[in-house]
Amino acid sequence: MSLVADWYSPRPSALAIALRPLSLAFGAGVALRRALYRAELRKSVALPVPVVIVGNITVGGSGKTPLVAALVRVLGERGFSPGVVSRGYGRDRVDDTPLLVDPHDDPRRVGDEPLLLARAGCVVAVARDRVAAGRALLARHPTCNVIIADDGLQHYRLERTVEIAVVDAARALGNGWLLPAGPLREPATRLDEVDAVVTLLTDPTRAAPARANAFTMTLSAGDFARVGNPGTTAPASAFLGDDVHAVAGIGDPARFFARLAALGIRAIAHPFSDHHRFSAADLAFAGARAVLMTEKDAVKCESFADERCWYLPVRAEVDDALVALIEKRIRGPQAA
Repeated sequence: MSLVADWYSPRPSALAIALRPLSLAFGAGVALRRALYRAELRKSVALPVPVVIVGNITVGGSGKTPLVAALVRVLGERGFSPGVVSRGYGRDRVDDTPLLVDPHDDPRRVGDEPLLLARAGCVVAVARDRVAAGRALLARHPTCNVIIADDGLQHYRLERTVEIAVVDAARALGNGWLLPAGPLREPATRLDEVDAVVTLLTDPTRAAPARANAFTMTLSAGDFARVGNPGTTAPASAFLGDDVHAVAGIGDPARFFARLAALGIRAIAHPFSDHHRFSAADLAFAGARAVLMTEKDAVKCESFADERCWYLPVRAEVDDALVALIEKRIRGPQAA
């Protein structure tokens, strides 16, 4: 069993137990860093527009990027002009000069998730320093009046107006231990401090945890689209039967494979690490009738994908009450 799988197992392995002293040291470092910002010995920097943080307290995927895309969409419908900043994990970096993302960019240059957001119509800037990314975005797009930070909960240098933590209901907080013995970046009590905890529900029979700041989101899927030619689509029924393979280089590949199974697709699963840099060899499955993947993976496979390769687009549906909370916070006292 891999260490990541062990984080979500009811019975910890000897390795996870042995790593617990390192988790305690990691937790002390997290607490010290937060204390330095609270004491203003390290300074948070405010941008000239409100900032909405979308992040999580666990490593790996929990639905942050689909939620960011949904918030850009619904805030735009309410009269705002949102922009997005992101670190751009997995990209090549010669330096950390902020980059404005073009929908035709190379994912190796800007990162897979920022490119996915740009193709969804979002204005996106990437840099490890999200303050620098925000300033670059506002300089290029001065009409932008709210910034959404994709995966910025622990980036305390960026001052925030609203904090949203996303939790995957299926995996929750794992064994509850901090890194490296568990999946937590910060203690579970951090969820009591954020403005909203958004639970991703993949099982309609599962209820979100009851808490004062709780909201839910779901992911709805459309038809499959051909990699490199999204105008060509096919329903799930086209992939029933044998000789179908599926790849996933996301935080929780099992979630994608489970969705395919729910659609009746018996795919041979090939999990990869999050932000995996795919090559043609990764898709070279002899005799495969179709190779299915997520949209996040598809942007990295376009240059070598063939007609067998398809991706499944998803769209986040969020609580209206969450949007109302965000709007109230970013409009400020005049919204009361």
